[in-house]
Amino acid sequence: MLFKDRRDAGRKLVARLQEYKGEKDVVVIGLPRGGVITASEVAKELGVPLDIVVPRKIGAPGHEEFAIGALCEEGDAILDQNMIDYLDISERYVNAKIAEEKKEAQRRLKLYRGDREPLDLKEKAVIMVDDGIATGHTMRAAIASTKRKGAKKVIVAVPVTAKDSLYTISEEADKIIYLDAPMFFDAIGRFYQVFDQTEDEEVIEIMKNQCSQNVPYPRGRL
Repeated sequence: MLFKDRRDAGRKLVARLQEYKGEKDVVVIGLPRGGVITASEVAKELGVPLDIVVPRKIGAPGHEEFAIGALCEEGDAILDQNMIDYLDISERYVNAKIAEEKKEAQRRLKLYRGDREPLDLKEKAVIMVDDGIATGHTMRAAIASTKRKGAKKVIVAVPVTAKDSLYTISEEADKIIYLDAPMFFDAIGRFYQVFDQTEDEEVIEIMKNQCSQNVPYPRGRL
């Protein structure tokens, strides 16, 4: 399946999420940066609040794009220990990267959310949206973060996912909804006609405009 862009993917994804439309105990969470664009379309169409978590990839030495794990702003990392052992990566390196990425996740969360309070996720059904899943490390970190914040249910919703990630994600989320899981998967961007890099300013604008309308139930501290 080919999507025009991230907004088109979000609108198509909504068709599989109609059971959650207008429900007062539902929150949509977007994963920055690109996933927030997709999530914003889902939240608008469902008429439910939008918020974010900020997972960060932990990259291998000399190959930052190759993930050996991920974490969110709280700093609790999900690691691919088999890959760490295979690449003979030191504990010192891993700990240093965890500290570095935790700091960056917290910086980005403050940048994107500003002075707005996070939504209270306790006893809520959370729809976790990204523009796609490759290795699944960042999604797994986001799921764990959301569960720690008291969500009663986590539904992962993505336009496209690698088949290899489906089993792990389905084990950790209550439900996974996707539109395509191709046999051959090399990069998320291959399934979009337009897959430009999302800038911080676009995420900030979505958070400023859309999240100010999160009124179905009061905000609270996580």
